[in-house]
Amino acid sequence: MELFKSESNVDFMAWRKPSLIISAILCVLAVAIVFVRGLDYGLDFEGGAMIEVHYKEPAEIADIRSSLDAAGFAGAVVQSLGSPVDYAIRIKPHHEGGEAAETAGTSEAKATTNKIAAEVLTALTKSRSDVTIKRSEFVGASVGEELREQGLVAVLFVILGIMAYLWMRFEWRFAVAAVASEIHDTLITVGIFALTGREFDLPALAAVLSVVGYSINDKVVVFDRVREIFRASRKGEPYEILNRSINSTMSRTIMTGLTTSLAVGTLYFVGGPALENFGLIMLIGIFVGTLSSVFFANPILLWLGVSKQDLMPRTKEDPELAARP
Repeated sequence: MELFKSESNVDFMAWRKPSLIISAILCVLAVAIVFVRGLDYGLDFEGGAMIEVHYKEPAEIADIRSSLDAAGFAGAVVQSLGSPVDYAIRIKPHHEGGEAAETAGTSEAKATTNKIAAEVLTALTKSRSDVTIKRSEFVGASVGEELREQGLVAVLFVILGIMAYLWMRFEWRFAVAAVASEIHDTLITVGIFALTGREFDLPALAAVLSVVGYSINDKVVVFDRVREIFRASRKGEPYEILNRSINSTMSRTIMTGLTTSLAVGTLYFVGGPALENFGLIMLIGIFVGTLSSVFFANPILLWLGVSKQDLMPRTKEDPELAARP
């Protein structure tokens, strides 16, 4: 099945200059959005009140969440503790009294947390009377700050690892083009997500890392075809070879993007609040990564001056043959 004929000869590289200019503008805008507007960090990164509740009979997460929303606890995270009767509820610190708990001493924080727990119990008992509070505590923002730092380190290590791998497998120009594309895709994806105003939580961070992996997969497929055509062609300019590589892999790129979008789109539309952010970031990342594979990575490769000589297998010279007349 081919959505795009492999023998097609669309001149994608003719759009390299406007595409690189547009990409640069989008990256600058994404950085500006993230630094000016900022990300709305969720409970995983900001801390908050942690309340564990117990039901005598099984309860549904959706019912618990709707009861909390009706009481003004919008955005509260509800998670099962391994059984349908035990749940953990996390509430962000900017809820009434939460900011004071974050900056106050231990006794004041405990009192504020108990107050929030009592309000949560009142909200839940309006729909179910068989609920009790098992435990309540306040988790400070220092834990969330550590998670943010570790997340950033994880992204940097992934990008550096990808660069080292491609440098060894292909050539340094491919490594530079791939890393530039990864930074491009990550910045634009996070920038678009910041515009939505959604909370950036651990599933969102996992989605960003997944986007990095998905995006590099597309680039490696095209890079493999570039190397294959370079080595098989006796003649051929880099401009022509890159165009042929994009055209011959376009059907695969489209099919992979569509099928992956169906999977993560399901997470976004029917996965519930816990998976919405993951699905949304993946959808954005797949779209951006697919476009960058065509209009960013390969133009960067051409700009860096890739040639057939760079991709030919290296053979060691025989000193005995070199010494013969």
